[in-house]
Amino acid sequence: MSKIEVDTIDTQSSTTLQVGSTNTSLIKIGTSGDTVEYPAGTTFTQSGTQNITSGGAINVQSGGNITIDSGATITNNGTASGFSADLTNLNATNLTSGTIPNARYGTPIFNGSTITDINAANLGSGTVPDARFPATLPALNGSALTSLDANNLGSGTLPDARFPATLPAISGANLTNIQGGTNTPNFEANKSDSNQTIANNTNTKVTFNNEAFDSDNAYASDKFTVPSGKGGKYYFYSAIEWETDDRGIRVIYLYKNGSNVKKIFNQDGHDQGSQMASCGALLNLSAGDYIEVYCYQSTADPENILANVEGTYFGGFKLI
Repeated sequence: MSKIEVDTIDTQSSTTLQVGSTNTSLIKIGTSGDTVEYPAGTTFTQSGTQNITSGGAINVQSGGNITIDSGATITNNGTASGFSADLTNLNATNLTSGTIPNARYGTPIFNGSTITDINAANLGSGTVPDARFPATLPALNGSALTSLDANNLGSGTLPDARFPATLPAISGANLTNIQGGTNTPNFEANKSDSNQTIANNTNTKVTFNNEAFDSDNAYASDKFTVPSGKGGKYYFYSAIEWETDDRGIRVIYLYKNGSNVKKIFNQDGHDQGSQMASCGALLNLSAGDYIEVYCYQSTADPENILANVEGTYFGGFKLI
């Protein structure tokens, strides 16, 4: 193998320095610390291997070229530096992998005031403030809305046109907590113990000692008291069987909270057996109100009310 040792090879502008003809050729210029310089207009073509040893340098001036043929390599045993600092006009679309470190970004301040055409479908959370809506919202038309859930109707009523022409049959079998659905409270009491003597020309309270039924335990001490939460309209009825006497008149009263509210006059007395007097009334009551039965007679003597469960009784019930 031939060997040339020279102190200086001075390549002029537009000239070419080529040493060796195969990829195994080795060009060695200078020793450690020397510099190979290619001035403007010169070209160095390397077909083999170019080694840059420690301390060495290749200096390509403006206009100069180093051409590396296919299959050739440049081996750097030191550190290649200074390249990226001078790279400009890089295209981000050419980044095929990796990420750009945060240090490569500045500290821009983003202002949403100039951001336009934001799709609300991309709002992952949060709400849009009222100020983002126009002062006058467009009129909404529900004619095209489908699959609406009636459970979401917080107020308002449905027009009749939204119901089918024939409504389905409704069963009350599972309805609960409907107040008064069975006319409760209700009660009835009668007199079964003994006759009660009523003084002449005196309003006297009638006693009914025997309870036939009392749904809410509201009848006690010869009076009915409206239970808590059960106010409303009530119907009351009473009948009294008097002993036989053809004198005077008979009267039945319904007392509310100690005062007369209803009364019925019976016909004059007769001597054809016992006499019956009865009355009924519809009263609007509140919880705590109480109803009693009083009577009056004007025979000039004391007169007896007969103890008869079928003839002397007092009852009532709440209307639905």
